[in-house]
Amino acid sequence: MHIVIMGCGRVGSTLAHILEEQGHSVAVIDQDREAFRRLRSGFKGKRITGVGFDQDVLIEAGIEEAGAFAAVSSGDNSNVIAARVVRESFGVERVAARIYDPRRAEVYQRLGIPTVATVRWTADQMLRRLLPDGTEPLWRDPTGAIVLAEVAYAEEWVGEKVQALEEAARARVAFIARLGEAMLPVPGTVLQEGDVLHVIAVENDLERIGTAFAARDRPGGRSHGKGAH
Repeated sequence: MHIVIMGCGRVGSTLAHILEEQGHSVAVIDQDREAFRRLRSGFKGKRITGVGFDQDVLIEAGIEEAGAFAAVSSGDNSNVIAARVVRESFGVERVAARIYDPRRAEVYQRLGIPTVATVRWTADQMLRRLLPDGTEPLWRDPTGAIVLAEVAYAEEWVGEKVQALEEAARARVAFIARLGEAMLPVPGTVLQEGDVLHVIAVENDLERIGTAFAARDRPGGRSHGKGAH
């Protein structure tokens, strides 16, 4: 597949190298000719100097044959404009724009422009590494409303069906990490010691779900004195 990238900063150049290694043809657009120095000497793709939302520049980059377009320049407005031009004028369906302002990202997403909110994603990754076990999101949808989170649970739940925990917490377990492998829970799946639960939920419900998972009462009202992980 041919892929056009607007912006040859650290993200753009890294994307270009990875995509080329995967066998794709790549064209990189940047207004600053010096930016192409970030591309390694063996890079075989096109280097196009110009404005990424200019149609002539895009055509030179091969947008008419492209299967995807990534707008990862340093400007939010430029990224969004380019993404819209590529989608609306050239009919490219696989389009994504990097956005620094998370509030803008939500608006653009609602307008149908897939975005990656860099600041919010980075903050989430830092929180995961800084804070103890809890319910910090591993993934967040571009609108910021739906999250995937690893949620700790009381050890008294071990041996119970995952479905019982879901019903008690009014939550949906997206998948379980067990012995280093991911698995999708089915109605009869039993929680085993060491399982790591990943929940998909509305972010505002995470605190409530975490409290329910950490509860020491197993189904049937049996209470135990041990604490949660």
